[in-house]
Amino acid sequence: MIQTFSSTIRRKEMDAVLTCMVDEKTGPGELNTRLIQAVKEATGCDGAVAFRSAAIALSYALKALDLPVATPIMISALAPSWQYAAIESLGYQPLVLDVSEESGLVTADLVAEGMKAGGRLLLLHETMGILPELEQITTLGVPVIEDISHSFGAALTPAADEDADNAQKKAEQKPKAAGSFGVYAIMGLEEFDTITAGGGAVLLAPHRREWIALKNFTDAAPRTDILPDINSALAFVQIKEFRRNEDIRKTIYASFQHALLSGKNRTFVREHGDGSTIWSFPVVLAGSFKDAKQYAGRKDIEIRPAYEDSVIALKDEELSGTCKKAKALFLRTVLFPLYPRLGSEAVTKITKVLGTLP
Repeated sequence: MIQTFSSTIRRKEMDAVLTCMVDEKTGPGELNTRLIQAVKEATGCDGAVAFRSAAIALSYALKALDLPVATPIMISALAPSWQYAAIESLGYQPLVLDVSEESGLVTADLVAEGMKAGGRLLLLHETMGILPELEQITTLGVPVIEDISHSFGAALTPAADEDADNAQKKAEQKPKAAGSFGVYAIMGLEEFDTITAGGGAVLLAPHRREWIALKNFTDAAPRTDILPDINSALAFVQIKEFRRNEDIRKTIYASFQHALLSGKNRTFVREHGDGSTIWSFPVVLAGSFKDAKQYAGRKDIEIRPAYEDSVIALKDEELSGTCKKAKALFLRTVLFPLYPRLGSEAVTKITKVLGTLP
């Protein structure tokens, strides 16, 4: 059976973790520092801290923002359910937004509606590695915390100024990395995130002002909040190997996308090249999940519901009436295996199934 997910742990990752164990340096230390330096180099952020969970990272971001308790925080109905739980446990009010059917993401218009309903902060999950309307959203004036757990490595080229009317000026527009559009960004390091450490998260501060505010709190963080070296070692190697792995994922994605064009099903709209990161292969079904699962299973391919751990999965009854597009995608979107360790035989088999999927 071809499993839906693989963490793509190779010999380099195993050697890094084993070295930690042999040196008996498993707690927070030098490798945590090296991980942070790798994150800064990859994203261009001003500062970062690696924590033991995304919920802990969020708590420090909210402290640095000095956000009053009970403030409504906007999240996507298709964001991971930990966001809803963490916002509530920290004393804030989750304000859940619907999504676009084309991308599965919140749009600037939906965020503007959320602001009218009282939303004062946006926790923006860049689901499936697809970057949302970041420039339009950030012009709305609401603080944004990006969640780049899927989209690490993606970048957008800012729209050219109106006076940039020649090719040279447009070419000078440098891409902005995912994680650099908001006031803070959270990069999850869980098992199925783009970069895994087996658990944990990095909190990034893109700019100096936000980093100074954050550092006032993180400098006093207890060791029990900070990511241990044994996890940091794994994430460090994964970041160094990211470009190699992503090139393989993009090649496989192109084959899968082409195969899907011959059938009745579709995938999400995304930017090509570095404009998105390939995280699994989502398929929005024209038929039922049961039929698709049985069909793929007969070919020894495991598929899974794409949003089985989402906010709307957690709060289905509460949100079905207000988040209808998210509910439809929740019911009809599946994930096919797509990761660097897929062999050519497996890729060929999945490609054939995608082209004939009911």
